[in-house]
Amino acid sequence: MTALGFLYPGHSGEDDYPRIEQLLGSDIRVDLVHTEIGEDAHRVDALREMGSPQRLEAGTAELRLAGADAVVWACTSGSFVHGWEGAQEQVRALALTAGLPASSTSFGFVHAAREIGVRRVAVGATYPDDVARLFADFLGAAGLETVAVVGSGVVTAAEVGTWTESEVLALARSADRPEAEAVLVPDTALHTAAHIPLLEKELGKPVLTANQVTVWEGLRLADRRVNAPRLGALFTREPVVQVT
Repeated sequence: MTALGFLYPGHSGEDDYPRIEQLLGSDIRVDLVHTEIGEDAHRVDALREMGSPQRLEAGTAELRLAGADAVVWACTSGSFVHGWEGAQEQVRALALTAGLPASSTSFGFVHAAREIGVRRVAVGATYPDDVARLFADFLGAAGLETVAVVGSGVVTAAEVGTWTESEVLALARSADRPEAEAVLVPDTALHTAAHIPLLEKELGKPVLTANQVTVWEGLRLADRRVNAPRLGALFTREPVVQVT
């Protein structure tokens, strides 16, 4: 059994995680601990506070006691708002506190893009434009070229959690460009696990979404590969475990 631990802020799109666990369909357990979100606002100061060491530390003991093999801070904006160096320091502190390999959703996007071999990406974000641009800056620091950034101006995670499949598809379409090799849809408050096959079919290219890459990043830390095509192109790479 491989146990993956996730620190998830508040309550918005967390039901993606049991869905993904079911789609993985093997000896993988997904454990979720909710952290305090503080002020629910896609605003830089609020996002920095949401990902503060004190808030993340509070949930690590529970994941460690649950037998987690790795821990991921399941929040995109609460990691990339710290910048590349700040986000690295955030996961280093998390690893020390948890005593486990650690990462965050933002680094999950970077590693996932490298895994599928893409360098030019488009970003369709629920965030206001200034926050969406910070994500593009973060990707740029990793050597990824963002050819388009589309923000939606949504201020709260609670609102993002209500988005439907059609709204997610419209966002991805609005961001897509012919030169983009993949479309990235950040925000772990957004339900996307059930929509990835449709997104990739409609856009004709890989689509990376926040909760999808967060779980994949946990698997990467635990040195596991799972072939689960219903979770998109990211989960069809040289499997060790085949899911039918």
